[in-house]
Amino acid sequence: MLKSTYASNGMVVAPHHLAAESGLAVLREGGNALEAMIAAAASIAVVYPHMNSIGGDGFWVISPADGDPIAIDACGVAGRGATIVRYREEEGLDEIPARGPLAALTVAGTVSGWGLAKQMSEQWGGTMPLDRLLEDAVGYARDGVAVTEGQARLTTEKLPEMGLAAGFTEVYTPGGARARMW
Repeated sequence: MLKSTYASNGMVVAPHHLAAESGLAVLREGGNALEAMIAAAASIAVVYPHMNSIGGDGFWVISPADGDPIAIDACGVAGRGATIVRYREEEGLDEIPARGPLAALTVAGTVSGWGLAKQMSEQWGGTMPLDRLLEDAVGYARDGVAVTEGQARLTTEKLPEMGLAAGFTEVYTPGGARARMW
């Protein structure tokens, strides 16, 4: 079997095949690399949420054909409400939880990173409308996708920590069902 790491008409890689397919579809429709990555990033947030979600950060390194690499740092700042007084006195905790609704990692920056990438794409001649770039992700969110083994395992393992987060159980364990492979 031929295993090529070079493709003259573009290539998209992602940790989930549906995200890679979303990006590749955009390239095939005439989109540029940034537009393909926005589509892939939106899809990965739906189909691989335990590792890449809209509640996290985004870091982009973009290498234009002519010029130095450009970075997008879509990492939010820590929340103002993450204070010692809040955690010790109001919540009765000795430490900040690593997960769940009281975790204080950062304010999500992923979606703002997509916005910056879209602006940059348009400056470089990109013409794909945002609704097309998000189309596959919206479809996956609406219609569902098969749950990966890793997603099922991590959802079950982390449920005690995440179950209190608003909306988590309704989305990831509808009707009380545990995540499972389909």
